[in-house]
Amino acid sequence: MKPFVYSANPARVIFGTGTIAKLPEEVKRLGLSRPLVLSTPEQSGHATKVEELLKSAGISCVGQFNGATMHTPADVTEKALAVVQAGNVDGVISIGGGSTIGLGKAIALRTDLPQIVLPTTYAGSEMTPIIGQTENGVKTTQITPKVLPEVVIYDVDFTMTLPVGLSATSGINAIAHSVEALYAQNGNPVIDLMAAEGVRALATSLPKIVSNSSDPDARSDALYGAWLCGSCLGLVGMSLHHKLCHVLGGTFNLPHAETHTIVLPHAVAFNAPCIPDALANLAKALDNDDAVDGLNVLLSKLNVKKGLKEIGMPEDGIDKAADLAVKNQYWNPRPIEREGVRELIRRAWAGEPARADIQ
Repeated sequence: MKPFVYSANPARVIFGTGTIAKLPEEVKRLGLSRPLVLSTPEQSGHATKVEELLKSAGISCVGQFNGATMHTPADVTEKALAVVQAGNVDGVISIGGGSTIGLGKAIALRTDLPQIVLPTTYAGSEMTPIIGQTENGVKTTQITPKVLPEVVIYDVDFTMTLPVGLSATSGINAIAHSVEALYAQNGNPVIDLMAAEGVRALATSLPKIVSNSSDPDARSDALYGAWLCGSCLGLVGMSLHHKLCHVLGGTFNLPHAETHTIVLPHAVAFNAPCIPDALANLAKALDNDDAVDGLNVLLSKLNVKKGLKEIGMPEDGIDKAADLAVKNQYWNPRPIEREGVRELIRRAWAGEPARADIQ
């Protein structure tokens, strides 16, 4: 056994069906008396349900801020902070996916307010000390324990109505966390187990959800897998895949989950020559003899878009993205060179099947 270091992130996780009923208890346990509920405009109905639940338990709620949006723009954060200050808010409750959770983290970064998160997608941001923010068209990331939520309540009921398309891309987004964890520079045997199990749970459940979106067992398994994958993201460093997705999303305002979905098999194919052990673990989790083929097959089963051009990236952005991706050096199992990265992006833009032959 090789020596390793394992550091767990502190978090209280409540998992199950109907677990939103635990929310008032958790609010009181944290000593909150004036929480603010965060959501996107589309999730305002969920936010209202949260607010009503708190009021029925005798907990005053400052109200809602429903302006969360993808990539956590700085101007949206400033608007939310104005509500926080005006309402003397003492904690935030984020209900939604990565956009809402990102806003909660941005508020916590600036105020140290405690967070309770109720995820409604499989993105996994709730389990990480990572925050990505966008300003003037540039997305930057930061790692700090200040943005870790204090409590995460996973309620399968809130994922039952998640649209099939978003379920698929959100699930692949989660799988991407575990995939890169399998070959992380600071990986360890515990993370390997969590990552492989997270991939297996999602790769098995997502096709079932596409066939029957109201399958409660598949929904539960997918949320379980997303928790494991998100935990991996929060415990080890990521590399080329996540770097590229942040560059592409922030530069071209591409949808987060769809970008991860399209890029993932190509990023794995790029790194393939340097990660034989990780590929073996990933192939087994995908129930395929070949990891890259396993990802291609899974995406085909899920009927997702496979080209960046389909989600709004212009062809003349390929070179710009390649330049940005290699601008600042970061660890990756294979050396980051512009020519190879550009070819990776080109294939992802065109929607070609991933192939482990990028020079």
